Amino acid sequence: MDAVFNRPTLSFDKVPVTVGGYLEANTMYRVEEGITDGLSFQARRLTIFMAASISSRIKFLTEIEFEDGGKEVAIEFAALDVALHPMFNFRGGIVMNPIGAFNENHDGPKWEFVERPDVAVNMLAATLSNAGFGAYGKTYSGNWIFGYEAYVTNGFSSKIISNEEDKTYLPAHKDGENIFEENFSGEAMFSGKLAIRNRKIGEIGISYMGGTYNKFLNDGEELEDKARLDVFAIDWNTTIKATGTYIVGEAAWIWVQTPDTYTQQYGNKQRGAFMDIVQPVYKNKIFEWEDATFNVAARFDYVDWNVGRFAETNTRIGDQIMAVTPGISFRPTPKTVFRMNYRYEWQKDIVNNPAKQAATWYMGFSSYF
Repeated sequence: MDAVFNRPTLSFDKVPVTVGGYLEANTMYRVEEGITDGLSFQARRLTIFMAASISSRIKFLTEIEFEDGGKEVAIEFAALDVALHPMFNFRGGIVMNPIGAFNENHDGPKWEFVERPDVAVNMLAATLSNAGFGAYGKTYSGNWIFGYEAYVTNGFSSKIISNEEDKTYLPAHKDGENIFEENFSGEAMFSGKLAIRNRKIGEIGISYMGGTYNKFLNDGEELEDKARLDVFAIDWNTTIKATGTYIVGEAAWIWVQTPDTYTQQYGNKQRGAFMDIVQPVYKNKIFEWEDATFNVAARFDYVDWNVGRFAETNTRIGDQIMAVTPGISFRPTPKTVFRMNYRYEWQKDIVNNPAKQAATWYMGFSSYF
């Protein structure tokens, strides 16, 4: 609920700007169907946060990410907030669409796994942000907290069905040009989330995102019928106090109106889910680290990019991936995590041939600064 604000930053005397960020780096060794390209070292991302109080009730926040050693630079968040009331605050600029558990809460140091969840990265387009504006707010009563976000923004483009993946693939939208400058369809997309948290039990969120994704008008003339995209997600997190076990996950569903001229290779229904379970096994002072913690963790990933059956044969359409990832991690402080993961995955093609199997070792770190 508060992912945008729950980040460590540094402030300076007589300077109205706070600065922070995080770094991620790791090694990877992958074997697919008995074939490997060997060991790789990866500098995944360097992210910078900045925030400034412009005046009473007005502040600015931004997040700029450098990926692959600076090969790709992206503004993931850059918004002006105007605080009018705890239940109604204005936000405008480049906003993160509040869909699922991961999109707004994607900072590497918060997670025990090197890779991001498949449903977030390869189905929902992780760190999805768009130009637009809207409102957010929060209220509480006793142990209960209620929050919401609602935005109108630019939407997706036809790249989600016209891409190099040769399937319905929402992350392809992020490869488009001018996505922060113009709206491909000409109609606003709505995204919103409701979240309820109980301080003793946990938090659950329900989110929706949808709108027209194709260019159906040109100079006032109709080119084709409108085609919609709708996304619905449920996410949850809780901590079992007796054992300290932390559980977080989400499930998401996508419906896309694909053109009649497209084959069944382009799915009009997609679904996916992930769940992380993190168990602290040792917590004590180590050197100068007062609350150093060792954890064991496990993740389950599942994505089906094409839910349904072939019209001609009534057999199930494939194009699925499932993975399990056990791991261990060490946190000298909550801001820094050293992690080792072993991911084993099964991926089926569209005609449900026997699944391709792959195994990957990851070892690396992520830290706020």
